[in-house]
Amino acid sequence: MQIAKRLAQHALALALTTAAPVGAASAQAPATPRIDSGDTAFVLLCAALVLMMTAPGLALFYGGMVQKKNALTTIMHSFICMALVSVQWVLIGYSLAFGPDKGGIIGGLEWAGLRGVGTDPVAYAPTVPHQAFMMFQLMFAIITPALITGAFAERMKFSAYIVFALAWTTFVYDPVAHWVWAEGGWLRGLGAIDFAGGTVVHLTSGVSALVAVFIIGSRQGWGDGRMVPHSLPLTITGAGLLWFGWFGFNAGSALSAGTLAASTFVTTNTAAAAAMLTWMLTEWTVRGTPSVMGSASGAVAGLVAITPASGFVTPMSALVIGAIAGVVCFGACHVKVRFRYDDTLDVVGVHGAGGLLGALLTGVFASKAVNAAGADGLLYGNPGQFATQALGALAPLLYAALVTTIILKVIDATIGLRVHADDEARGLDLTQHAEAAYAMTREFNIGDSLPGPRSPTPPP
Repeated sequence: MQIAKRLAQHALALALTTAAPVGAASAQAPATPRIDSGDTAFVLLCAALVLMMTAPGLALFYGGMVQKKNALTTIMHSFICMALVSVQWVLIGYSLAFGPDKGGIIGGLEWAGLRGVGTDPVAYAPTVPHQAFMMFQLMFAIITPALITGAFAERMKFSAYIVFALAWTTFVYDPVAHWVWAEGGWLRGLGAIDFAGGTVVHLTSGVSALVAVFIIGSRQGWGDGRMVPHSLPLTITGAGLLWFGWFGFNAGSALSAGTLAASTFVTTNTAAAAAMLTWMLTEWTVRGTPSVMGSASGAVAGLVAITPASGFVTPMSALVIGAIAGVVCFGACHVKVRFRYDDTLDVVGVHGAGGLLGALLTGVFASKAVNAAGADGLLYGNPGQFATQALGALAPLLYAALVTTIILKVIDATIGLRVHADDEARGLDLTQHAEAAYAMTREFNIGDSLPGPRSPTPPP
C-alpha cells in the first residue's frame, strides 16, 4: 500500500510540473494539416461531377444544337479535351497554374510531371491530398477550351482544333488561373475574388470565342434560316447534366464538406432557376412564344453568372444575379445578328457576357458574413471592391483576346484553320472522321467510301 501511495504521489508531482510547459508549447505550435476523409471524398466526387459537365454534359448540349452532319465532330470537340488537357496538366499545366509563384505572373516548373505532388495536404486545400486538389482543378482546365468550340462549330479543322486547345490551355488558361487563384498571383494579391471560375473559365473562353469567330469567319449560308438544331432533346439532356454537374463546379470549390459548400449549393441552384425564368419570360414577351432552347440557355446563363459569386453571396443576392443574367444574356445573344458575326452556339452571349456580369456583380453583392475569406461588396459598404472586380475582369479579357489572336493566326499560317468549302458542305463528321452520328442517312451510310475530290479553294 505504501509503495502504491508513493508512486501515485510521484505521478501527480510529475504531471503538475510538466502540464504548463506542454500546454504552452501546444498553444504556440501551428496546427498540423490533417487529411479529412469526408473532405477528400467530397472533393473527389465534385471532381467527377465537373468532368461529367464536359462529357456528356457540354458534348450533348452543343451536339444537339448543330446540323446533323456535324453532330459527331461537335461532340468530339468536348470529348478530346478530356485526353489532351489531362496529359498537358500532368506534364506542365498544373505546375504553371498552381506551382511556386514567379513574379505573380506564372507558376514555376517545380511541379512539372507532378513531381512533389503526392498525397500530403497542400496549402490550397489543407484537409485533402494534394493529388485530389490537382485533379479537381484539372476538370476546370478540361472544360474551358471545350466551351470555346461552340463559337466556331461546323467549320474548323479537327487537326487545327487539337493544336489550338493545347496552345490555348498552356498560354491563356494556365497563366490566368495563376493570376486569380494561386498563392502569389497578382490579381489575387489585389483582392479580386472569383470563387469558382467566372473570370478564369467563362470570361476567358467567351472573349476567345469572339476572337475566333472573326478570324475564322462565318459558316457558308449562315443567316439563310436553314441552320437549325438537329436534336433539341440532346441539347436539353446536356443542359440538365450541366446543371447537375455545376454543383460540383461551384460547391466543390469550397474544398471541404461544410457550411460554405452548403451555402454555395443553394446559391448555384437559385441563380440558375431565376435566370431560366427571366430568359423565358423575356423571350415570351419579345417573340410571342417561350422556346425550349431559350429556357436551356437561360439556365446555363444563370449558372455562369453565379459562378464567381457563388461562395460569397446570400441566396437572395443569387436570385437577383440570376434574374439579371437571364435578361442580359438573352440580349447579348442577339447582338450577333446586328453586328453580323456567326457565334454558332452563343458562347459569347452566354459565357462571355455572363462571366463578365458575374464578376462585376460579385463586387456588388459579396459579403464577409457569408465567407470571411472573401470581401464585402458595394452593398456592404465597400465600393472599392467593385473597382477591383472590374480590373480583375478587364486584365484577363484583354490578355485572352491578344494571345488567342496570336495562336489562331499562327495556326492559320501553318496548317490552316478552316476546312475546305466542299468539306464544310458535306459535313465535318464525314470529311474529318469518316463517320456519321446516325448510321443510316441519305447523306452517308457506314461503309460508304468518302466522296470525290474536294475543291482546292477554301471559303472566304
